[in-house]
Amino acid sequence: MPRNYQNQNPTAHQRRPHLTQDDAWIRAFLKTAQVGRVATTEGHQAFINASAFWYDEEQHQIVFHSNVAGRIRSNVEANPKVCFEAGEVGRFLPSNVALEFSLQFRSVVAFGSARLIQDAEEAKRLLYGLIGKYFPEMRAGKEYREITEKELRATSIYAIQIAEWSGKENWAERADQSDEWPPLAGKWFE
Repeated sequence: MPRNYQNQNPTAHQRRPHLTQDDAWIRAFLKTAQVGRVATTEGHQAFINASAFWYDEEQHQIVFHSNVAGRIRSNVEANPKVCFEAGEVGRFLPSNVALEFSLQFRSVVAFGSARLIQDAEEAKRLLYGLIGKYFPEMRAGKEYREITEKELRATSIYAIQIAEWSGKENWAERADQSDEWPPLAGKWFE
């Protein structure tokens, strides 16, 4: 019988709680994860977009940007509640039991509200943080031109205020096997 998730926190009832990671792990993961996905909704239609992002630890928010007009902006203005995910995958893990086939993965899912950044100074600070994540050795005014007002008008910068998050890691070397069937060996684990 499926659980009733109505009126539950979004991170309630982890199916495999032994994979759950703590806040320090989540922060560290978000600092190195390459791509995030932002899920928004408009009416009954869900949308998901991949994006570069930066975890602003000081404000406990996830920063990303998009076009000045488009689905993300329209959706966030209509409904600021969003879901964010960043993850990475490793090897596929075979098993001798159909339901035990698995995959190495690490991921973070965050829930919160996104807001469009209107203040120019805050927008610049957040964009410099985003650039700094991917290009930490480069400095504005030295290796690249500082952000201009024209550039700020050509993009939408968002901050997702994190209400809840969860992190999981399944980086097992092998999937569970059954002793009721011949064990896998050899080429399956090369």
